[in-house]
Parts: sequence; C-alpha cells; structure tokens
Amino acid sequence: MVFGCRILLALLFAALAAPGWSADLTRDQVVAMLSRASPAAPADLSGRSLQKVDLSRLDLSGANFAGADLFAAKLEDSNLTRADLTGANLGLAWVIRANFSDADLSGANVQGLVVASGMQTNSAEAPVFARTKFLGARVIARFGGFDLRGADFTDARLAVDMRNQSMGIMRADFSSTRLEGANFTRADLGRAWFRFAKLQGARFTGASLLHVDFSGADLTGADLTGADATGADFGQAILTGVVGLDTVKGLDPAVPRR
Repeated sequence: MVFGCRILLALLFAALAAPGWSADLTRDQVVAMLSRASPAAPADLSGRSLQKVDLSRLDLSGANFAGADLFAAKLEDSNLTRADLTGANLGLAWVIRANFSDADLSGANVQGLVVASGMQTNSAEAPVFARTKFLGARVIARFGGFDLRGADFTDARLAVDMRNQSMGIMRADFSSTRLEGANFTRADLGRAWFRFAKLQGARFTGASLLHVDFSGADLTGADLTGADATGADFGQAILTGVVGLDTVKGLDPAVPRR
C-alpha cells in the first residue's frame, strides 16, 4: 500500500515537471468567468484545457467542465457541488477537502487523485463525494474513510489493470469508507479493497467482484444478485439481509448464504 502511494507521488511529480503542456485559461481568467456566472447561466469551461491550473478555494458549484482536461489541476478546498464533469480528465488532480457532492463525473478519468498531503488518508483532508455520479468512469483512487454515501458507480471501471503493475499495484481503495446506498451495478471492481467499509444497502447487481477484499465490511441489506465474487474475501464481513447470495458466482462455500 505505502509502496504504491510512493510510486503514485513519484509519477505525479514527474508529470508536473514534464514540459510542453499548457492550459487554455489562467486562474484569473477562470475567476473572471465565475464572477459573470449565475445559477441560470453557470460558468462554461467545457472542453477547455486546465492542466496544472490552480483552482483551489474557488466556488465552482454548478460549473460546466464536461470534457475538460483537469490533469494535475489543483482543486483543494474548492466547491464542486453539482458541477458537470462528464468525460473530464481528473488524472492526478489535487482534491484535498474538495466537495464533489451531487457532481456528475460520468465517463470521467478519475485515476491517481491526490487526496492527502502524505502517504495516508485522513478525515481532516478528506474530499466529499456524497451522491456523486461515476457512471462508466475509469476510477483508480484512494477513498479510504471518505464520504461516498449514495455515490453511483454503475458500469464504472475500477479494476486493477494487471498488465500495467510493474511498479506496484494501484487499486481502488474504499477501506473504511462510507458507502451506504452506493450503486455498483455492473461495475468492474477486480481487486478493489472494501475492508471495513460501510456498505449497508449498497447494490452490486451483476458486478465483477473478482478478488475483491470485503473483509470486515458491513454489507447489511446489500444486493449482490448476479455478481461474480470469484476469489473475493468476505472474512468477518456482516452479511445480514444480503439479497441474492444464492445467485453469486464463485462465492466461497464457507460464506453463509443467509
């Protein structure tokens, strides 16, 4: 885990040092656009390159970032509630204490988010993703201990790419995360971590759960109908009232079906 985080930071610093990248807009230009925006006519930053631009501490609520390139952009302490980030690139974006509640990241690239100033995540720096939409998004990030209640990961791709792990496994980590009511319908979650996660009422219908770690997680009332849990670890998980266990493919025979 620590090794993987170090590799991620090394890649980040290398990316920031790489020459030849330029943004369409400066921070001042974005601030000017925000000053002219209104709830009826939010700031339109769709399709713009904002690579490495510092957008920290800005009110970006409701702004249109559809298809925008926010690679390595700084969004620390920014308000992105209800923002449209469909198809946007947030690879290596800094999101410490950012609020993405009710934002739409459908189809976005959400890989390698910088969610903490050090190697470990902590509540003081946690971004918020309550009810955020990640439909069809590519997601590899550390969400450990964060608030993702009601988030929608339908058809999202969160599985580890085992063909590209020569420097340590980079995975979706939801350890100890609040995911009550989250939707992972048909999501590809191969080798993701949900250790001690709060998954009451979550939906995993038709999801790929290959080698997923659910150890210690609370899955009370969750729906696993039609999921493939080959190699998944449910050690000490709470499975009270789980729906569809008898339809789960590859479930360890030791896991109680009711």
